[in-house]
Amino acid sequence: MIVSRRGLIAGTAASGAVLLTGCDRVIQQPATRRILFLGEDMHRGLQRALTNRDALAPEFASEQRSPFFRPNGTRDPGTPQYAALRAGNFADWRLAVGGLVARPLSLSLKDLGALPQRAQITRHDCVEGWSAIGKWQGPQLADVLKAAGTRDSARYIVFTCADLYGGAPYYESIDLVDAFHPQTILAWTLNDRFLPVANGAPCRLRVERQLGYKHAKYLMRIDAVASLDGIGRGKGGYWEDNVDYDWYAGI
Repeated sequence: MIVSRRGLIAGTAASGAVLLTGCDRVIQQPATRRILFLGEDMHRGLQRALTNRDALAPEFASEQRSPFFRPNGTRDPGTPQYAALRAGNFADWRLAVGGLVARPLSLSLKDLGALPQRAQITRHDCVEGWSAIGKWQGPQLADVLKAAGTRDSARYIVFTCADLYGGAPYYESIDLVDAFHPQTILAWTLNDRFLPVANGAPCRLRVERQLGYKHAKYLMRIDAVASLDGIGRGKGGYWEDNVDYDWYAGI
């Protein structure tokens, strides 16, 4: 049996060993972090071996959506650059797609809306233990990567965001298996409305088979890379580098 990190964290909290107060709150004890995120490669390997690579995360009916979709992490990047984009209703926002691609792209919201769209009602599971169900819409990341022409040497997709942590842009990454999964989308709407700022406007990643901290918000750049060695401290994401979160957060 594979136990998800969400279940493991909930059980640990129930026993009083650790108290998590938010996705953006640091887990303080090194020993706790080692326990929570032990066995990353085994977990990833077992899940990949036991499930079809295209297996879908559960989807829900419209009436099952949460009355309020709770924001997590940054609520507003608060930088002058983001404030200017927001003031212009993101008309000047562009999503750069580069790295190991044959055709670098610069996509506006209109460009994203012109691509084939996928709408899905899914559950967001936070590492803290809370969940919310919402409807997301946007193009599949696979279609964007195909348009850019991902090179054979690419192994990972890195996301760079508008919000700053420690003075540098927030970043996350996934491998090509999850990047080309049919439910991995670049969402620009939530519950049939333009994505709110608190939830990641103008565009965020939805990678439905992973925990919430992998769903990067405020996207500014996507890069295909051969290795994670040059990304931050080499673990592939801000929380992975700084708080020892597990890089593969499959659920």
